[in-house]
Amino acid sequence: MRRYGRNADEDDIRVRPNRKGNRPRTSIRPKHEDAAEGMVLTVDRGRITCLVGDRTITAMKARELGRKAAVVGDRVSLVGDLSGNKDTLARIVRIGERSSVLRRTADDDDPYERVVVANADQLAIVTALADPEPRPRLVDRCLVAAFDGGLEPLLVMTKSDLAPPEKLLELYGALDIPYVVTNREELYDGGAADRVREHLTGRTTAFVGHSGVGKTTLVNALVPEERRRSTGHVNAVTGRGRHTTTSALALPLAGAGGWVIDTPGVRSFGLNHVDPSRVIHAFPDLEPGTEGCPRACSHDEPDCALDAWVEEGRADTARLYSLRRLLATRERHEGD
Repeated sequence: MRRYGRNADEDDIRVRPNRKGNRPRTSIRPKHEDAAEGMVLTVDRGRITCLVGDRTITAMKARELGRKAAVVGDRVSLVGDLSGNKDTLARIVRIGERSSVLRRTADDDDPYERVVVANADQLAIVTALADPEPRPRLVDRCLVAAFDGGLEPLLVMTKSDLAPPEKLLELYGALDIPYVVTNREELYDGGAADRVREHLTGRTTAFVGHSGVGKTTLVNALVPEERRRSTGHVNAVTGRGRHTTTSALALPLAGAGGWVIDTPGVRSFGLNHVDPSRVIHAFPDLEPGTEGCPRACSHDEPDCALDAWVEEGRADTARLYSLRRLLATRERHEGD
């Protein structure tokens, strides 16, 4: 019979065994000083493909990272089996600080943002001039996401053999956005890829656009299938006779020192996460004029100081119109 109370000693104390092992829990996390550095190429159902040196590694996120997710373009630190051999698995133990993020929400009422791409320098917004018809509101939304996330925009217009680009260019001329115009024949003979490549050298560029505009066809021309196979990088999913990207995918530009990130075709681009006050940062000629604005100014109201700023000749009227159009698209759907 065990004795408890005043005369009890250590032999009377029952210690519950640690069912998960004998090692006690600790809040001290390992430093993983020997971790290798890599870049995330694609993410598929919890499996993360990374480039480490010249090897393609399959990894999973370490439990210690909690809910923080790794996305395409992330700079990560990995431990474990880094051989790249079949059926091996490494662990991502650190995710580096991001220089930029391309984010979107499912729609404007969705409070949960999703980071699509990290550390890209540029966002190539691909739109057809016809078949399908251009959707300026979707382009505007992509521009807002680029400005908000720290990416420089590039406008790529396809199918100029079906419609001229001038009308669409008029909408964005005041924004001074670089652009490339291509036709359908050039998408297949390499001419379009050559002209677009001039804007990609030495940079990481994410491509976005809705289905049917020729985005993935252009990416395939920039990084041919044989180049993907020779470098061991994962390929986009193919279905029903056409290439269809189902998850973001980073691919190296041969001889250009840059990266192309193909993203899935989008039907909508929610901007619930965007603070409208940050969009003004993309307009350095207008931003100083906001000092006279009332608090929480929407920049499209009677007391907005930007009207006087433009009337004084400090900025162009078209620039103010473009700013207000981009801010308004935050409250509209793409098809409006």
